[in-house]
Amino acid sequence: MIETIGTSIRDLYKPRPGRRLRTSSYDKTGGNRDFLRIESGESKIIFNTSGAGCITHIWLTVMEEADGNAPFLPRKVVLRMFWDGESHPSVEAPLGDFFGMGHGLTRNYSSAVLAMSPEDGKAFNSFFPMPYESEGRIELQNDSEKTIRIYYYVDYEGYSKLLDSPLRFHSMWKREITKGIATDSDDNAMLLFSGKNTTGNNNYEILKAEGKGHYVGCNMNIHNLRATREWNWYGEGDDMIFIDDENWPPVLHGTGMEDYFNTAWCPSQEYHGLYHGILLSGDANWSGKVSYYRYHIQDPIMFDRSIRVTIEHGHNNQRSDDYSSTAYWYQTEPHITWSKILNVTDRMPLPDILPFNNDSMNKCFDY
Repeated sequence: MIETIGTSIRDLYKPRPGRRLRTSSYDKTGGNRDFLRIESGESKIIFNTSGAGCITHIWLTVMEEADGNAPFLPRKVVLRMFWDGESHPSVEAPLGDFFGMGHGLTRNYSSAVLAMSPEDGKAFNSFFPMPYESEGRIELQNDSEKTIRIYYYVDYEGYSKLLDSPLRFHSMWKREITKGIATDSDDNAMLLFSGKNTTGNNNYEILKAEGKGHYVGCNMNIHNLRATREWNWYGEGDDMIFIDDENWPPVLHGTGMEDYFNTAWCPSQEYHGLYHGILLSGDANWSGKVSYYRYHIQDPIMFDRSIRVTIEHGHNNQRSDDYSSTAYWYQTEPHITWSKILNVTDRMPLPDILPFNNDSMNKCFDY
């Protein structure tokens, strides 16, 4: 069994096992057509190798041949990854969502494990280590109406022995229009602050997994669907992470959505750091679309049998908004077989709602 070396600066002087390898879309004729074409409705494999190894870096960019700036293209392409001959993917997500941002949009940002780089965030990068023992496979599915071009590198290490860990990288995307309470008959304070959640049963579920492993984070995207001149903060919901079938209240119970993402006071500013950030901060009075990330790289959340990562959609689950998220974790196989990803129509973002602009309402209170 091979023991791999870490990638901290402190470990750079140590001998590393294995061989450094790469698969890319370079033009095999020696020309400059350095891309892979994928027709509409077609899937193609971009990485397929046998033996023990570990993907260390992925760089990828995509364009429609007919329109290089096609709207929402990152939501129209699906990314899947398979390890060790499995038939159900360990990774399944829209391309842009996997690389850190939803709504079919891109932004320049960098974190410890994922990044979108210039121009305009259209260069996608992953630095998550992705080990496999007998096979690694990555495929892309084009659900756009047009032919697309994919340019990519998949950098990896090949080993002569079995790996030092049974855990495999996983990632899953989901989307839900949450079901809150009616807003036409309740006053604003009742909608945002009333009631008590003592079960967590109706929370938005970011991840449900069975096996042994650790959760290493997520990105979350919210479209505020409430058009109002009232105080319209969407994020009063607490995070609740249930480990190994524990009952409410879980040991990991938070105090608010913005707090889980390491921000504060109903944020309205964009920010990106190594392990948390806000890529899209919304419009006036917290209307419009937002995008957050939180990566548990220094503080992974371990589980021995199961984990449920959840968050309230507004306090006491009383708000109705458009939620989507991508979770990242490592676990033993086999993993839960989740439902087939939504079709491309149901993955598309909803139309924007014009914000009410009233700065006097942009205040945050802790009730």
